[in-house]
Amino acid sequence: MTTSTELLPGELDAEVLELLPARETLCFNVNVAPVIAVNMSFAINAATIGSVANSAAVQELLVLQQ
Repeated sequence: MTTSTELLPGELDAEVLELLPARETLCFNVNVAPVIAVNMSFAINAATIGSVANSAAVQELLVLQQ
């Protein structure tokens, strides 16, 4: 297997140049990524004697990128 690092003049002449159309979305360099994280847990032990209340929390994470 041979690898070539030089571009010959004939290969350069064979290359085709094509301009990309202008895109308005490329005019702005804005990246918006709001992150919302919610972690809630409730354990209610009311009006009881000698009881135990347990609570487990699950975290939700939402990322929206535009």
